[in-house]
Amino acid sequence: MLKPNKLANKNFLSSLDISTEEAFHILELAKNFKNKKSSINLNDKVLGLIFDKSSTRTRVSFQVAMSRLGGTTVDLNPVTSQIGRGEPIRDTARVLSRYCDVLAIRTFKQTDLEEYAKWSSKPVINALTDLEHPCQALADFLTIREEFLDFKNLVLTFIGDGNNVANSLILCGALLGVEVRIACPKGYEPNSVLIKKAYEIYKNKNLLKITNDPHSAVLGANVLYTDVWSSMGEENQKDEKEKVFNGFSINSDLVSKADKDAIILHCLPAYRSKEITDEIFESKNSRIFNQAENRLHAQQALLSCLLA
Repeated sequence: MLKPNKLANKNFLSSLDISTEEAFHILELAKNFKNKKSSINLNDKVLGLIFDKSSTRTRVSFQVAMSRLGGTTVDLNPVTSQIGRGEPIRDTARVLSRYCDVLAIRTFKQTDLEEYAKWSSKPVINALTDLEHPCQALADFLTIREEFLDFKNLVLTFIGDGNNVANSLILCGALLGVEVRIACPKGYEPNSVLIKKAYEIYKNKNLLKITNDPHSAVLGANVLYTDVWSSMGEENQKDEKEKVFNGFSINSDLVSKADKDAIILHCLPAYRSKEITDEIFESKNSRIFNQAENRLHAQQALLSCLLA
C-alpha cells in the first residue's frame, strides 16, 4: 500500500511549491485512493475552509476528502465570521493555527493567500486565487494520466482566457513534461512571470506554446480544455469578453482538427454555447465529470502529504 510522503514545502500556494517527484507521487497516491488501494487515518485533524469566493466542487471535494481521511472540516464563512468585518489576516491566521491543522483558502489576491501562509504555523493550501488554481491542475493531470497512462508525447491545448487555470496548467505541465499550448485572444495571455518560470522548468522549451490562433493550437492535440471566459469578479466584463472571445469556443470544427481520440476537459461551471458547445460537452470524448470527481482524490492525496 502506497504511503504519503511528507512534502518539502509546508504550504501549497502554487504548483511551483512541489517538485516533479512530488507531483508524480501525489498523482500516484490519488490513483490509489480512488481505487481504494490506500487508506490513511488523520486522527481527527481539522481542515479550516476560508472561502471569499463561491464554490461547489472545491468546497465539497475538500470536505469529503477530509472526511474520508478521518478528519473534520470547519467552514469559516467570511459573512458569518470576523473575517468579513475586516479582522487583519495576521490575527485570523495566528488564531486559526491554534484550532486547525491545515487551512484551504479560496480568495482573490495571491498576496492575501501568502499573508495567511506567512502568519500561519499550519499548512496553507491555495483553493483558488486570481493567479493560480493548483488543486484543479492536479485533478486535471490525474484525469489525463488515467486516460493515457503516462504523459509521453501528449499535447494539452487550453482554449480561452489565460486565467488562473491556464497559469496552473502551464506550471504543472512543466513539472510533468507535458506539451501545453494556450490559445487565447491577444491581450488575454497567461501571466508573463509564470510563463517565464515554466520555461525555466521545461527541459524542452518547445513544449510550451502561447498563441492567438485556436485552429493551429488544436492540431493533433490529445486533450482539449476550456474554462469560462469571465471568472468570478469579472462579471462586468462579460459582454465585452463574449465579443473578444468569438472563435475561441470548443466546437466540432476545432475537435475535428485534434487527435481522433482526444478527450475534452472543463473545470466547471460551464456556459454551453459560449466557451464550449453542448454537443461537445456531452460527447463520448468528454471526461469532464471524471475530472470533477478527481478533485476529491487529488485533494485526499495532497492533504495526506501535507499532514504526513
